[in-house]
Amino acid sequence: MKREIQSKKEAWLHAVRLRTLPLALASILAGSFLAKWQDAFRWEVFALASLTTVFLQILSNLANDYGDSIHGADSSARKGPIRAVQSGLISLPEMKRAMYLFGGLSLVTGLLLLCLVLPNWPFFLGFLALGLFAIWAAIRYTSGSNPYGYAGLGDISVFIFFGLVGVFGTYFLNSLQAEPMVFLIAIGLGCFSTAVLNINNIRDIDSDRLAGKRSIPVRIGRTKALTYHWTLITVAYLALFGFAWLDASYSSLLACLTFPWMYSIGKGIQKASTATDTDPYLKQMALSTLVWTLLFGIGLIS
Repeated sequence: MKREIQSKKEAWLHAVRLRTLPLALASILAGSFLAKWQDAFRWEVFALASLTTVFLQILSNLANDYGDSIHGADSSARKGPIRAVQSGLISLPEMKRAMYLFGGLSLVTGLLLLCLVLPNWPFFLGFLALGLFAIWAAIRYTSGSNPYGYAGLGDISVFIFFGLVGVFGTYFLNSLQAEPMVFLIAIGLGCFSTAVLNINNIRDIDSDRLAGKRSIPVRIGRTKALTYHWTLITVAYLALFGFAWLDASYSSLLACLTFPWMYSIGKGIQKASTATDTDPYLKQMALSTLVWTLLFGIGLIS
């Protein structure tokens, strides 16, 4: 049973969804650890990239609340935590203004970051285009007339932005160099982040189906979605092994200490029979991904 939101302040905290922010920062941490590994780490890049990522994640959360309310995914049939607009304490115009605010903040901090570190106009314009695309992607996941999240493309977006762009982009902004090995960790983290979204979509499979939201679990069914989850976890660890083997950075395998935790999460999702039973594993998967990132980084630079 959902707990009712009691105040507008609590409704905004629900809308911001603070529990998603550590996962959003995992890619910045991974890219920063990799930059430190190559003696290229810059604190100012870490600070501004972290701020930009947090603002983008909050924008995405607000847009998700806004979009799902409009398109019907936040109906009474939804079994996950109650949303802010759904509670009636925050109006759609108020949510839209908050989206403009955090979209603007992410643009400002992103521009400061690019102006600070990029040496020429081609790099600046390339990253600016990528940043504007990230803002668009955060908003259009469930908002707009044809949100891509409702077409089952959210997994691709998460893999790209939480993995490839987040990790490799952070590394490049520190070092101004392309290191192919970084892509292996970007792939691994992208897979873990996509697994978090997959658990969310497994939890909401029934209400999403009713709302016409064609997430991956809705498209392929719960059983195959569980196989998809195990595939993501397997690919992520194989990417880590590949990095450690190719670079002889075996201490980075410290991240493997998270495997029993992630294995127990997968088994727990398999055994869960309701959305309420599934929901706790969403937070656990996000936390285990952050811990994986921290252990990888500690092992890499130690």
